[in-house]
Amino acid sequence: MNHKAVSIRPFIGSKDYNVSRSFYRDLGFEEVVISHNLCLFKTEQLGFYLQDAYVKDWIDNTMVFMEVDNVKRFYNELLALELPLKYKDAKVTAIRNLDWGSECFLHDPSGILWHFGEFVK
Repeated sequence: MNHKAVSIRPFIGSKDYNVSRSFYRDLGFEEVVISHNLCLFKTEQLGFYLQDAYVKDWIDNTMVFMEVDNVKRFYNELLALELPLKYKDAKVTAIRNLDWGSECFLHDPSGILWHFGEFVK
């Protein structure tokens, strides 16, 4: 099969849709409103759909990995946003260095776990 894919856009849920929308805008994503309960958040060619839908088991098991070009720079910029002060339940976790590269973590206000990583070159 010859994939000629342009993008992959996962759907993620939210406990409080408007809080999550604000969170992702603050994180630097551009919001494109699709309907009253669905938005696309994008950065360059990457994106994901945020839904006004909450299923605890789904949210608690959702993880998203975003590769970044420099995890140290990204982590410092992430800390500067002070998202945990503004959003209840948001949490930033320090960089971990692993065999494959380095990553830091961010829990969004709903509990979705984001991995921001840089692979060894």
